[in-house]
Amino acid sequence: MTIREAIERVGIYFNLMPDKEDEQTIVTQITEGVSFRGASLWVLIFAIFIASLGLNVNSTAVIIGAMLISPLMGPIVGMGLAVGINDFELLKRAVKNFGVATLISVLTATAYFLVSPLSEAQSELLARTSPTLYDVLIAFCGGAAGIIALCTRGKGNVIPGVAIATALMPPLCTAGFGLATGHLLYFLGAFYLFFINTVFIALATYFGVRFMKFHKNEYQSSKKAIRRRRILVSIVFVTILPAAYMTLRIVQQDIFENSVRRFIKAELTQRGTQIISNYVDKDSLKLRVVAVGREISTATQVEAQRRMKQYGLANYDLRIIQGTQSDSVFVLSNQLTSLTTSRESEQKQLLQLSSENSHLTKQLNEYKQYEKLATEIRPELASLFPQISKFALQRMVEVNRDSIDLHSYVMAIIQTEGKTSLSKEEVGKLHNWLSARAKTDSLIVIIN
Repeated sequence: MTIREAIERVGIYFNLMPDKEDEQTIVTQITEGVSFRGASLWVLIFAIFIASLGLNVNSTAVIIGAMLISPLMGPIVGMGLAVGINDFELLKRAVKNFGVATLISVLTATAYFLVSPLSEAQSELLARTSPTLYDVLIAFCGGAAGIIALCTRGKGNVIPGVAIATALMPPLCTAGFGLATGHLLYFLGAFYLFFINTVFIALATYFGVRFMKFHKNEYQSSKKAIRRRRILVSIVFVTILPAAYMTLRIVQQDIFENSVRRFIKAELTQRGTQIISNYVDKDSLKLRVVAVGREISTATQVEAQRRMKQYGLANYDLRIIQGTQSDSVFVLSNQLTSLTTSRESEQKQLLQLSSENSHLTKQLNEYKQYEKLATEIRPELASLFPQISKFALQRMVEVNRDSIDLHSYVMAIIQTEGKTSLSKEEVGKLHNWLSARAKTDSLIVIIN
């Protein structure tokens, strides 16, 4: 078997064309998903609210739910298809609807975070503020899987998986959080992540359409075609550049920290000594190491300083804190811990006292409210029942001899003037009126 035959045989397994659906059906389906009107617009707004709630309470499950119901993929895939088949009218519609959807999403998220009582940035929210090259790869691979699923039979769970992986909603909500709280860097970082996802999902769609040999409209002018390709390449390059820079910084930091760990383990670790912490001061170019137990000798420190070059730490000075110095560090750490614990205990006591004070105040108000009520209803009482000369209203607690249960009720003591008295009908009327004014269904009226 020749190499060419082997490649052709393997290529059979990777051939997408037998599974491809009708091309016109695919184009129609994607085109219909571009528009944002009526139901799709309301679904987008509620999805933004759900994603904002998930970010606000740091709930991954809620955020995933918002990503599953979001219709934002429609215009993005539409842009990729439009570029792939040279449909300029579809591209204009997709860009317009994408802009409208983005604006509505950011405004909705901003409105939510303006009224939300929770203003602390949680881990789920902060994760959307620092995009890297890995986000570029995720968006491109997700977009590629999405367009293959859209263009072939047996889509399965691909589309929901793409919606979760590419995560279009959370960055927009984080951008809204940045606007609502005045954190401009949060807004820029999150919106840049959203832009990365948009560009590379559309780019993957473009490549998928070309790979599956969709019919392409020919430009009347070859210069126009060249100009649009250059614009596309420029957008991709400008989008990827900051992410590549951020990724480089993260990789460099990880390599540096790994070098520090290897240096400490290989050069400073010895029997009877424990390295409890290390700190790199990049401003003064110092590596500080705190050690307890058997002291690291001066000769070992000098040799370790000399060998720092092998770990990429040639410009750093080694400073080892040990002996009484490390004891001082421990004492200071224990003092800070003790102070923190003491403050926490004081805060708990204050909260407990505040709760008790609130409970006592509530009880006092319950007893005093009937004194105030009696003063307020005295003129009405004199008008409705002129034969009443004295009136008392108070809260009573009844304790049974054979039970620990407490029963509380309101008692009204009435004294009539001279020999006049209240009829049975008037007593019932008085009882109902006092129950309504005292807002209680446990009222006892005693008439002297």
